[in-house]
Amino acid sequence: MITTAANVNDVTQTLTLVDGIPPIAGRPGRPRRRPDVLLGDKGYDSNPNRDELRKRRILPVISRKGAPNIKGIGQLRYVVEQTFALLHHFKRLAVRWERRTELHDAFISLACSLICWRRLKKRKP
Repeated sequence: MITTAANVNDVTQTLTLVDGIPPIAGRPGRPRRRPDVLLGDKGYDSNPNRDELRKRRILPVISRKGAPNIKGIGQLRYVVEQTFALLHHFKRLAVRWERRTELHDAFISLACSLICWRRLKKRKP
């Protein structure tokens, strides 16, 4: 998650967000540092971003503007939209009231932790 100023295009933060992914541990060997594929909608259609992602050996799966959507992308996008909806259940996060970025980031981290905890609690037999 990256917090930016108001009205900043998401496409400008794509590479910063990808570079900020922490190592994923759990399997033997060196932890992975980057995803294999980046999935995005037409708002992320930018040739410089595509080139930079390919330099990082990440396959960009992004619909081109003016072209039909990639088949099946809606099911994958649903996960992202559902996450935004769950975060908006926390009223304080729907609109940013904190002046300090650290406080807002802390509230988002706390909300994500609560969402995960609730999901894990439901699955437990």
